[in-house]
Amino acid sequence: MLVVDDETFLLDMLEELFTDAGYCVFTAQNAEDALTILKKDSIMVMFLDLKLPGMSGIELCRQIRKENQIGIIHALTGYANFYGLLECRAAGFDDFFLKPVDVSVLLKAAHESFERLLRWDVYKYDLT
Repeated sequence: MLVVDDETFLLDMLEELFTDAGYCVFTAQNAEDALTILKKDSIMVMFLDLKLPGMSGIELCRQIRKENQIGIIHALTGYANFYGLLECRAAGFDDFFLKPVDVSVLLKAAHESFERLLRWDVYKYDLT
């Protein structure tokens, strides 16, 4: 799983949360570092902050979708409105969470994402 957020405290907290739940977690504080990670590792579940320094989370999602149409990408944002949700859907996000979000909701989203990928049987194909 990949978590991208420029807030160090939140990034560290999410990394610990998901690691403690048994997930392998990669982290990045900006879109460029996230893209570097994705070039080296096949990651199918992602949580991306929308407000990142440099390239935004919206543009990062668009870049990821060029190479990975199957991966499950979740948006995290502290600023939301209906048009932001529409923009996220158009960019290729699968889900949208408003900060602060209950950690149990994020754990459930991660669990359901991996369940979906297993149901789709994506791991027997080279999809990323």
